[in-house]
Amino acid sequence: MPIEFLGWDCLTIGALGWGQIQIANSNFVSVNPGYSRRRWMIELCDVMLEFYPKEIAKIGDRIGRFEQIRAFWQAKKEA
Repeated sequence: MPIEFLGWDCLTIGALGWGQIQIANSNFVSVNPGYSRRRWMIELCDVMLEFYPKEIAKIGDRIGRFEQIRAFWQAKKEA
């Protein structure tokens, strides 16, 4: 079936490349036969525009953590 027939209530985005669309739970698949590709693509854009800011925040946290770790090790004397 075309991907636009799958509802966003059963899909999720993974952080891989430009984002990977995944079925969240194969026991629950929501099918909308005849759903408009245009409407589905607009919803995809909405999902991605919500997803990326969260990923940016996670990356900011990770950068901050490694800055702390680096500072810790820079302050240690060589053994």
